[in-house]
Amino acid sequence: MNAAEFSALDDTPQSSKQSLIDLLAADLAAVGYGYENVAELLGDEAAAAFARDQIHPALRILDRQKPDTALVTVVRLFQLGQTVAEAAINQAFSDVKTEGLIKLGLIESWAAGYRATIALALHSSDADGELWVAHDLGAHQRPGVLRTDHVLGIGQASRTLAQLTIRADVQRALDLGTGCGIQLFHLLSHAEHVTATDLSARALGFARFNLLLNHRTLNLDPNNLEARVTLLQGSLFEPVASERFDLIASNPPFVITPRSSNERAKDRFTYRDGGMAGDNLVSTLISQAPEFLTPGGSMQMLSNWEIHRLGEESDTAWDHRVRQWFGDGLDVWVIEREQTTPSGYAETWLRDSSQTEDTSSYISAYNAYLDDFESRSVAAVGFGLVYFRKPVDGRPVMQSFEQITHQVEQPLAPTLQRDIAMADQLAAAGEDFKNWHLLVADDVTEERHQRPGAEHPGVILLRQGAGLRRTELLDTAQAGFVSACDGDLSVNQLVNALDSLIGEEEEDFAERLYEAVKRLLLHGMLRKM
Repeated sequence: MNAAEFSALDDTPQSSKQSLIDLLAADLAAVGYGYENVAELLGDEAAAAFARDQIHPALRILDRQKPDTALVTVVRLFQLGQTVAEAAINQAFSDVKTEGLIKLGLIESWAAGYRATIALALHSSDADGELWVAHDLGAHQRPGVLRTDHVLGIGQASRTLAQLTIRADVQRALDLGTGCGIQLFHLLSHAEHVTATDLSARALGFARFNLLLNHRTLNLDPNNLEARVTLLQGSLFEPVASERFDLIASNPPFVITPRSSNERAKDRFTYRDGGMAGDNLVSTLISQAPEFLTPGGSMQMLSNWEIHRLGEESDTAWDHRVRQWFGDGLDVWVIEREQTTPSGYAETWLRDSSQTEDTSSYISAYNAYLDDFESRSVAAVGFGLVYFRKPVDGRPVMQSFEQITHQVEQPLAPTLQRDIAMADQLAAAGEDFKNWHLLVADDVTEERHQRPGAEHPGVILLRQGAGLRRTELLDTAQAGFVSACDGDLSVNQLVNALDSLIGEEEEDFAERLYEAVKRLLLHGMLRKM
């Protein structure tokens, strides 16, 4: 299907009439439907509750502000999922009117008025402005178990991926599993052309509608959308079998879901379940992706992975299996952000789809999760971010697997870009890095701990105040090196001076110190002048 063929699907916003979409955009702008105005309307507490999928505090605020303003009508209808009278809708949407909203598939007759068939959220993009983003109503807005082809809105995962995707200018980008289009919107700010794929035709219908609703902010020609965007339906890389991309971003349906012999594809929650057992979808995606990258091209994605209990302590390390997913010819950086137990994982995703409403089916589904994890000896499930790159010359310069579970600075992309660039510089320099003159990064502080009365500190910590906010444990030599990094002396000169002062004829003193300096450079704690 080409992009236009996603314009008139059932139970999906209709995007075949641009004139109606433009009238809707004009009305939303006229009533001031933007993040700051809505936040001011609701107040901090109600806005925070809404972010946690709780609508009652917002309703209490709005109910005290009768009569409704045009902005209140829009919020009631498209954020809180409430029924609104036709007269109020016509007042708020003075151009598109109730009739136009019905033609666009955005509202339906209900009780004594109309209610929304979709949610219309607010999102800040890399482009110069805010976006209105259509997606399916959540269970907090429309109670009940979600439909299996539910089109997810702007969740924490999509925001996280947007914040960590490196925004270097590229010719061609791929958003694999676009959903309602969040990553697609961000990619358009720095890619000449973006291909967006999804298994769900409904998701692509939402994405097309959102592109056309926001075409001015996204600098798109609504009459020639294909000049910058291609929408394709299919699983994983099937829709782009012969294509290559400079950047692939993906928030794939990585949720680990129990499989059964009698399951039907139409019963899966396609926005989160890729239909494979365990974490096979993620490992398959990673194994296939390099074929679709140009030399120097990279992929960034979010992922779950199983941590198996195999008897040996080394086998239960979180990265034991993850390391096996990547070929030798790739630059790789994987950061585990959190872990959860099998029971905790089951509870999270049963709540996500509102499967907690029916007690008997909830218990059955819960047991299915636990049985599934036990069948593979799963001790925990990890969640994190994955970056890998196809080196231009085929020679990788980095392989990093680390746990960082504390709070980090967002957006994280500039930090990732800086550290990857340093890995490239160190690889290119080889032994010449010893001639570099270094400075301590501006956000780095030192912390020393010692027993009362002790002559020297027992613990020296180097703390990073921004980015990944790492903490490095230093020995005396490393602390001395860092304290002398004012740009005057080269790395080689400093290492030789420390070797003569405190090396005590240790054979590998200099080499160990050089390796520590490289690590501090790679982690952004030291920087080249």
